[in-house]
Amino acid sequence: MESLQRLKSIIDTLRSPGGCPWDLEQTPESLRPFLLEEAHEVAQAIEEGDSEHICEELGDLLMNIFLQARIGEEEKTFSLNDVAENISDKLIRRHPHVFGDADAADPEAVRRQWEEIKQEEKGETETARNTIRPLPASLPALCRADRVGQMVAKVGFDWPDSTGAMEKVKEELDELHEAVAKGVPEEIEHEIGDILFAVSSVARKVGVDPEVALSRSLSRFEDRFKIVDKKLGERESAPLDQLEEWYLEGKEIQNRNQE
Repeated sequence: MESLQRLKSIIDTLRSPGGCPWDLEQTPESLRPFLLEEAHEVAQAIEEGDSEHICEELGDLLMNIFLQARIGEEEKTFSLNDVAENISDKLIRRHPHVFGDADAADPEAVRRQWEEIKQEEKGETETARNTIRPLPASLPALCRADRVGQMVAKVGFDWPDSTGAMEKVKEELDELHEAVAKGVPEEIEHEIGDILFAVSSVARKVGVDPEVALSRSLSRFEDRFKIVDKKLGERESAPLDQLEEWYLEGKEIQNRNQE
């Protein structure tokens, strides 16, 4: 608790008259990109499995939360205590099997109970049920596709195994070929979106996080392309077959380093 109070004191000083000019000019809107960036950096640190890095990035994220709360206090809209009180109340309210006399024997029962309580809090009824609950607009689209797929699968809207999902990818690819042949930009965009959504379903069926898979694929590509940059030197470009040869060379080096 002393460490948390120390951090709050530092943030308060930065936002006080005579504090940091940069911090003083920030608003919730201007800080939003940094909040999102820090959240993604926490996720990346978790993926890397580096506990020291996770701790560091969580600190950066916590700093952003404290800074948002400080601005709320200045505007008299909410305080850091309000943030803590609200989430504490919500956790107790949505865990009646822990803090009350309800029963929830497994994670699935907990999930159903959580959603039921959430609906009650919002004044929703069973007749107003929404299988696909709202997700943040800022959530990466591939991650959102995965979450939506999980939601509809809960009510049985899903393939029994990955075969059906992979067939759907082939179907969407055929439709993309047709759209490209027609040359209508809107249809092409539509079909590319459908392909990406279908691929996320394949990932879900085989137990792979599509966001993580794409991130790692990009990292591998970037690593291999360093060889291409090295070979290019001062040249602005090179023939495609030459670039592909250098890229494959980078891939071989990468594979050897991983052995």
